Amino acid sequence: MQPLKAHHAARYVSRLTRDTLALIMAGGRGERLKPLTLWRAKPAVPFGGKFRIIDFPLSNCMNSGIRRVGVLTQYKAHSLLLHIQKGWGFLRGELGEFVELLPAQQRIEASWYAGTADAVYQNIDIIRSHDPSFVLILAGDHVYKMDYGPMLMAHVEHGADVTIGCIEVELERASAFGVMSVTSEGRVVRFAEKPAAPEPLPGHPGYALASMGIYVFSTSFLYEQLIRDADTPRSTHDFGKDLIPSLIDRHRVMAYPFRDPQGDQRAYWRDVGTVDAYWEANMELIGVTPELNLYDREWPIWTYQEQLPPAKFVFDDDDRRGMAVDSMVSGGCILSGAVVRHSLLFSNVRVDSFSNVTDSVVMPDVTIGPSCRLHRVVVERGCVIPDGTVIGVDPEQDAKRFYVTPGGVTVVTPEMLGQELHHVR
Repeated sequence: MQPLKAHHAARYVSRLTRDTLALIMAGGRGERLKPLTLWRAKPAVPFGGKFRIIDFPLSNCMNSGIRRVGVLTQYKAHSLLLHIQKGWGFLRGELGEFVELLPAQQRIEASWYAGTADAVYQNIDIIRSHDPSFVLILAGDHVYKMDYGPMLMAHVEHGADVTIGCIEVELERASAFGVMSVTSEGRVVRFAEKPAAPEPLPGHPGYALASMGIYVFSTSFLYEQLIRDADTPRSTHDFGKDLIPSLIDRHRVMAYPFRDPQGDQRAYWRDVGTVDAYWEANMELIGVTPELNLYDREWPIWTYQEQLPPAKFVFDDDDRRGMAVDSMVSGGCILSGAVVRHSLLFSNVRVDSFSNVTDSVVMPDVTIGPSCRLHRVVVERGCVIPDGTVIGVDPEQDAKRFYVTPGGVTVVTPEMLGQELHHVR
């Protein structure tokens, strides 16, 4: 009987995902990631050698069987819009599948999106036109792999009005998130957005239960709460700050803990909201067995990519050898007598002779001239690093020209090099 039960459960989940509209919040400025968000929205920031951050929630939707998706954009969205148009146009509209772009367009009021709840409220007529049973609200700027089907099933089985995806985070980092307290059955009894003193988990004093910015709403309930929030004068019209806390005492708000499907432990989830966190998350991918498996054929991460030739490594002299060790090197790259160690190179990167790159993230279309030395550097797209440049060795000198993070990572952009490229994608 077990196979039959599993079959019925799978069909039950597929009905739920088919009746769900996902809305990805992709309009944030990502101010802590500057200068990487100087010319793009945070969800459009390149990640993992060939992807954009937004590819992860979009791929999660596709792999979960959710084929109706709206992407809400606002801040410097041009590169994000181009990426979605090029890479996510494979769905079949005649079958009711789509990735729909929903830029701020003052549909209801003469104002831009004032907050996450307001962004959804301003598109309430579009949501009504799709007539979903459930609305899944997702953040567009987190890196993780998650099947949303079981969360939808938990929402229905618990009779919840809203279900919040949550994960355990270290207490010292919890003030950057919404922090909640729950009962033994998982009902949320307290919710504080970015508290100065986060409440620790009972029995786990070093951790707090943080919101992932993932919410499942029963659609009719969502309509009611969006309208109520829009009519509340003092509200900032944000899910975490206003709408969710206002529901806890009067409605059934449930928590859904995100766990590793292979075991009852914390799953991989990264908020790459700072340059240090961004650099570290990329460096993790280079490890022998990283927590985030990009080679998982059962849960692929989809993206748009150019048709490029394979990476090439040329010259094999003792003092000029083209090689990469403990690194990820994307298509179109040429290492011409240069050495790359423990680094991640995006597409179309050229590293010339006698240069040495270590512990670095190099975005697409970068040229590194001869005899350069880069250590713990994030190089923005389109940079041309002049011959003989040394970065990442002397933080005080680097700080005079570049941006050095609290963790000692140096960010280099075209503007910092006097190369005015206002079309960074």
